[in-house]
Amino acid sequence: ARKQLGSVTTGSNSQQPLEVVRKMLRDKHSKRNPGQIIPQFPLWVYERTALLGDFITSHSPITETVVSIGTMTLTTQEQIIVEDLLYVLIGVDGKYITANSLMGRQNRLFAVDPTLDMSIKELVNRILPLAASYSSVTRFIEEKSLFEYGQVNHALAAAMRALVKEYMILVTQLEHLQRQGLLSLQKLWFYIQPTIRTMEILASIATSVEKGDCMGGSTLSLLHDRTFNYTGDSQAQELCLYLTKAASVPYFEILEKWIYRGIIQDPYSEFMVEEHELQKEKIQEDYNDKYWDRRYTIIQHRIPSFLQKMADKILSTGKYLNVVRECGRDVTCPDAKEVIYTLKERAYVEQIEKAYNYASKVLLDFLMKEKELLERLRSIKHYFLMDQGDFFVHFMDLTENELKKPVDDIIATRLEALLELALRMSTANTDPFKDDLKINLMPHDLITQLLRVLAIETNQEKTIIHPDPTEIALSGLEAFSFDYVVKWPLSLIINRKALTRYQMLFRHMFYCKHVERQLCNVWIGNKVARQYSLHSAKWFAAAFTLRQRMLNFVQNIQYYMMFEVMEPTWHIMENNLKSASNIDEVLSHHTSFLDNCMKDCMLTNMVLLKIFSKLMSLCVMFTNCMQTFTQNIKIDSEMTHGTMKKPPTQSECTEETEKKRISNKVTMSENVAERIDVLHSTSGFDSTINTFDNNFSSNLLDLLDKLSISSTNDCEHSMINIIYRLDFNGFYTERLERMSAERSKPQGQQGTVSRAPLSAQ
Repeated sequence: ARKQLGSVTTGSNSQQPLEVVRKMLRDKHSKRNPGQIIPQFPLWVYERTALLGDFITSHSPITETVVSIGTMTLTTQEQIIVEDLLYVLIGVDGKYITANSLMGRQNRLFAVDPTLDMSIKELVNRILPLAASYSSVTRFIEEKSLFEYGQVNHALAAAMRALVKEYMILVTQLEHLQRQGLLSLQKLWFYIQPTIRTMEILASIATSVEKGDCMGGSTLSLLHDRTFNYTGDSQAQELCLYLTKAASVPYFEILEKWIYRGIIQDPYSEFMVEEHELQKEKIQEDYNDKYWDRRYTIIQHRIPSFLQKMADKILSTGKYLNVVRECGRDVTCPDAKEVIYTLKERAYVEQIEKAYNYASKVLLDFLMKEKELLERLRSIKHYFLMDQGDFFVHFMDLTENELKKPVDDIIATRLEALLELALRMSTANTDPFKDDLKINLMPHDLITQLLRVLAIETNQEKTIIHPDPTEIALSGLEAFSFDYVVKWPLSLIINRKALTRYQMLFRHMFYCKHVERQLCNVWIGNKVARQYSLHSAKWFAAAFTLRQRMLNFVQNIQYYMMFEVMEPTWHIMENNLKSASNIDEVLSHHTSFLDNCMKDCMLTNMVLLKIFSKLMSLCVMFTNCMQTFTQNIKIDSEMTHGTMKKPPTQSECTEETEKKRISNKVTMSENVAERIDVLHSTSGFDSTINTFDNNFSSNLLDLLDKLSISSTNDCEHSMINIIYRLDFNGFYTERLERMSAERSKPQGQQGTVSRAPLSAQ
């Protein structure tokens, strides 16, 4: 019996029996909603095919002998055929008109006794399409009433069942007339005229839904399109409008709970918004934006065509309310009204707009006022964008020795303690969120981090992205970064992606600050050279000049990043956040701020960043060289002076003794100067400084040249400010113009352009 039912309800595009289709739908549902179980009808519902209301195809031969209708009079033929038709119209085979077996989801065909009079047969063939339509509609109602097909199809089937009930009443009335002998074939044809059109439309809709395997929003889209297609036929349009209204009721109930309360109750996966379970503990650990991006997503084929334009707002409305609910606050839209389907979209568009505006305001106020989003961002700016000057002076003084160690030798708890001390000793002590600042020692340097983030997988960078572990020897300075504890729901805005950008900006500026301190330490060491006569210290002039150029470069880069990039961009973002009307705008403004800072600080241009990194490395190597040489001078000076550094006794403090001491000091200074000259000549100091000078000048010119190209080709006009700062007196202008002219010449002539030696600078 169940096989018979399956063969009756198979589709033209799929020859699978009903029970297989049901199993597939159940498997899909269990994958999407593992915790929800779809109810089942008892087995006897499927085993008793007589409950279908459709024709039952018998596989046993008919033993009843039927008299040929052609042997009867026309009047008798008409009476018998009218009775047969009344049976056929309600899904029961007659004596002379029987239903053929179905092969797939095709229209029902009938076999009429071939001996029937041709005139009567012609009229019968006109009436039989009504029976075929009834058969299609009945099968659709029975199939779509199963739990697996969803609430929208249930509602559509219920609406069709109500119309079929009216149809059955009509057939009953016709049967009453037939028993009274008042129903001829012509009268039957006349009475069923309006019904033929109705059942034809119902059958057409049923066939389309079955062929498209429509559920939920796709069923409503089909009904909506049909309603509009019948614009010139008022009765057909009214019928489709009735069906669409009825079918949309359960969908709109889900929609109302979503846009008014932020709750999804979608047991059959029909709604346009799908919920994905995410563990809140994981979200709090990673404070990423997975919740925002992946917790709720739009499924395109479930969006009714009449809600397509509003889909994004519907998604956002529920998400806003849901975030507030996740924080333990119950929210209900005060303007909540029942959403009813209508051909005039403005009606429910206005309702969705009101719900959206309310949800936006609730979440925005919650984050801005109760969770103090703006104050949190300012706190992050203090530390990651180096807004608190005195804090960083204290912190770098305290951690200088610790951060010079290899990263594996650094004790993290010691760094945390020093951070705590620096926070308490500076103006950062007034920050209420200072305890959320943490230390993070990264496993790779800044360039490697950027390459991983940007996913640049060229052959050149593969060795950087996947380095040999034996070659990794990061210092604490290269690995050091801050981290920040962000709790739900602020993690929607200050997510892991945003914090990673903050960290990259911080590491970039922190290393610049370290290089500046090292160059300043070299300047402090100048006093050692000044103690000696001019002829001994003259070779320091080139080193001091290079040190000043390096310091000028580093300080101008820092000033540019802090006061020409970050501060103006921050003020723009802060003003935008104050005028934002929803959380998506807040996200957009915050992301835009970070992207602009990254771009204008050269962190998204690998060519510029690599040149800049070389310049920083040159500065560090130069400071190391100078400090080593200065240390050698100090050691040699102390060995020469011996006890001269001890204070004189009272007996030595006479005028003659003082003159003698000064004379001895001058003599010893001259001796030290001579020894330093020897040390200088033997160590190749001049050539080392010249090499540093040439390399620094070459790389700096290369950086300025690439900045000029980038600002011209990519319209990055803010970067041109770096050129104006570094070349404020036109020192590099001539060389830049020469390089530009060399690029503009044809390929074959480029080698003829002579280049001035860098040492001339």
